[in-house]
Amino acid sequence: MTAGAKRRNSAFIAALLTLLCVLWAPPASEAEAAKLSTKVHLFYYPWYGNPEVGGEWRHWQQGGHTPPQDVGADLYPALGAYDSGDVDGAVAAHMKWIQRSGAGVIVYSWWGRGSYEDRMARGVLDAAAKRGIKVAWHIEPYEGRTAESVVADIAYIDQAYGGHPAFFRAPDQGDRPVFYVFWSLQIADWTALDQVNGDNVILAQTTDASKIAHFSGMYTYDGIAGATAPGWKEAGAYAKEHGLIWAPSVAPGYVDDRAVPGNTTPTLGRDGGATYDKEWSNALDPVIGGDPTWVSVTSFNEWHEGSSIEPASSTPPAGFGYQTFSGAYGKHGKAAETAYLDRTKFWVKAFERLR
Repeated sequence: MTAGAKRRNSAFIAALLTLLCVLWAPPASEAEAAKLSTKVHLFYYPWYGNPEVGGEWRHWQQGGHTPPQDVGADLYPALGAYDSGDVDGAVAAHMKWIQRSGAGVIVYSWWGRGSYEDRMARGVLDAAAKRGIKVAWHIEPYEGRTAESVVADIAYIDQAYGGHPAFFRAPDQGDRPVFYVFWSLQIADWTALDQVNGDNVILAQTTDASKIAHFSGMYTYDGIAGATAPGWKEAGAYAKEHGLIWAPSVAPGYVDDRAVPGNTTPTLGRDGGATYDKEWSNALDPVIGGDPTWVSVTSFNEWHEGSSIEPASSTPPAGFGYQTFSGAYGKHGKAAETAYLDRTKFWVKAFERLR
């Protein structure tokens, strides 16, 4: 066996052992599910694929990389280059980890009817239901998106998935389904949303209250901005005064150097967990964060932007310059892999006490 083959075999065995350890647990009981917070929402990405499961690589090769060892991310997943269609494996592991985080809702990245992500949705819903996790929706800027198409999308999602036990209906908002609209400022006139806004919660990505007519509230997504919280207090005050939702987004860090070579977007280091704590502190401080209705987390598994709280391998493939979570909250090695899940739970509890 060549040295390269040995390394690939070792990486596969490590990922398999991680997966088996995560899955060696029964599904959530009703009591366990009730402990999860419906006020903390994790942005979730179902766009990954590999040849073993889906027949081709998807997303891991971003930035000109050659998976499975060389992926378009500055951190390497503990599960390896997984497939979002691996419902009983990787996706089940995700839901177990999300349950551990204390967050009760994922915000599912959705790229239009018939898209790869649309086809993955039911499997993710099934896995989420087993862990008592609910699924909201992140309507992404797919090609040809208009205000009118988003209205049709919301109707489609409500009809296609609304009967599923994992479909999220916000208990503090009249049990209405929840939709986040990414890059909402790309479209100037959202009047068409009036057709569906009464029966659904629809959030715009902005802190500019002049841009949210026809929406139910605001979120930010931007993990870098969370470190300074620009406009958060004002957005929260406006939302409270007008009976709207304010869901600022917090992140553990940001780095996209391997996924987007040459990109000039600044890097936001994790600083051993201090960055995540700072962003959560900003969100929960009424003087800074504007007293949020919900808190959204960027992200569970956006590996390209280095913002994930999903466990990253403590022993990634050598030679690619991968970072690890080592040092996060004083943890090292294998223990550090789940550090951000556990810290999320700490902050979830802090937020629930405030509410």
